Amino acid sequence: MVPHPGSSHLRGGVDPDTVPAVGLRIDIAEEPRSLTQARAVFDEVWPTEGSQVTSNLLRALVHGGGYCSIVTDEDTDQVVGAALGFPARDALVPGGVYLHSHMAAVVEGMRDRGIGVAIKQHQRAWAMEQGIPVVSWTFDPLVRRNAHINVNRLGVDIRDYYADFYGEMNDAINAGDRTDRLVAWWVVDSDRARHAALGASGRTHHDELAQESRDLIHMDEDGRPRLAAPPMAGETVLVSLPDDIVAVRRADPEIGLQWRLAVREALTESFAMGLGVSAVTSTGAYLLAPAVST
Repeated sequence: MVPHPGSSHLRGGVDPDTVPAVGLRIDIAEEPRSLTQARAVFDEVWPTEGSQVTSNLLRALVHGGGYCSIVTDEDTDQVVGAALGFPARDALVPGGVYLHSHMAAVVEGMRDRGIGVAIKQHQRAWAMEQGIPVVSWTFDPLVRRNAHINVNRLGVDIRDYYADFYGEMNDAINAGDRTDRLVAWWVVDSDRARHAALGASGRTHHDELAQESRDLIHMDEDGRPRLAAPPMAGETVLVSLPDDIVAVRRADPEIGLQWRLAVREALTESFAMGLGVSAVTSTGAYLLAPAVST
């Protein structure tokens, strides 16, 4: 049986540093009104024809044991963020059930306030309260900010790389691009997750290690990313990312595609050699090493 959602004002297990700024509140969305508010956030962040997900589908997912939350600015009483997850199954998970976090969004103008991290920590606390050991989601490997948050600030493991995972998408963010995704695998009660919640990412150590590591991405004379020699077994390597892939795609879609293909090849070849993502460096590169502590 899938556990039923808990309190609408869940705070248990969330480190104080990950709670949103004063004046913001995270609540579980369970009733039609709050679920409609969540849907509105999703549609604002990923505008497309129609809706990202209908209110009645949200209601069914939550009733069936899923997770939906909204973030409210208490000064204006406006909902400024939302997240959606649903139960999924994996034979390797104790109990067989994990939470697939499908969508997490913060509206324009409210970003860079730690709300995204707080939403994830709220999911983590909810999952632990429900006895769910893992939260998992996909993210674009080229988005440096998300990579840093997921690996360093949350302490996820990177499980898989999927080329063009969703196929063609027509929302304003993903239209015209390949939908490659990495899978974040978050063991919510692991040492790695706990240390990350306390801010113990070990980033200084990883930056020092990065200085001695070879970058699999290099820029040619006309500023285009190219793949260097592939990684060797046992080697620690870097895979650099662009500063802002969204801006790159808007300015020159062809260079954006070259970044996509170069990083895809670098990561998939590294994974095939048994390397795993240890960290994202302060210069915006994946650090891949032969063994990753969890």
